Amino acid sequence: MANVWLYFSVLAPFSALANSFEEDITAALIQRTTHQVTYDGSYRSISYPGGDVPSNIGVCTDVIIRAYRQLGIDLQQLVHEDMRDNFTLYPSKRILGLTKPDKNIDHRRVPNLQTYFKRQGRALVLSDSPEEYKTGDIVTWMLPGNLPHMGMVVNERSVQTGNPLIVHNIGRGAEKTDMLFDYKITGHYRFEPQYLNKTQ
Repeated sequence: MANVWLYFSVLAPFSALANSFEEDITAALIQRTTHQVTYDGSYRSISYPGGDVPSNIGVCTDVIIRAYRQLGIDLQQLVHEDMRDNFTLYPSKRILGLTKPDKNIDHRRVPNLQTYFKRQGRALVLSDSPEEYKTGDIVTWMLPGNLPHMGMVVNERSVQTGNPLIVHNIGRGAEKTDMLFDYKITGHYRFEPQYLNKTQ
């Protein structure tokens, strides 16, 4: 992972503009809400590393991927490398019947990101207390119809409920809403630049 840490340190001037990961990631997430994006999760061949689908389309995972990339962190490369070396630990075979990683799509699937963040970041408590969810935390849900969903906590709270607001794309493009407890929470994770430097 040393090469990834170098990648972060060289290509992340954005972080120099703020004082903390929380400020950096919030700014990147809020910027995502200013883009017009059509919800489209269809399979596409993309470049590697640093690949992305066209900027006018995306799904919930693309909000997270693009926000981290603005900080110089390439989840496409990170997830692909971890799946390449530890494929049996990921749910792709069990859920999709796949036999090998696919750098075009693996990082855009919620179950794979859940596994990656649990392995390489921190899995946090699932709670019905809003105080447990901090700025920069990643949350996953199961929507009706068994559809996995993902979003990220930003540093604002709802005036009505006091809940931390979430930036996510549930079908209308990236938006900032009070929806933390609208659906069943299936995962709660923390993934900061410091985790890229830990021993594999």
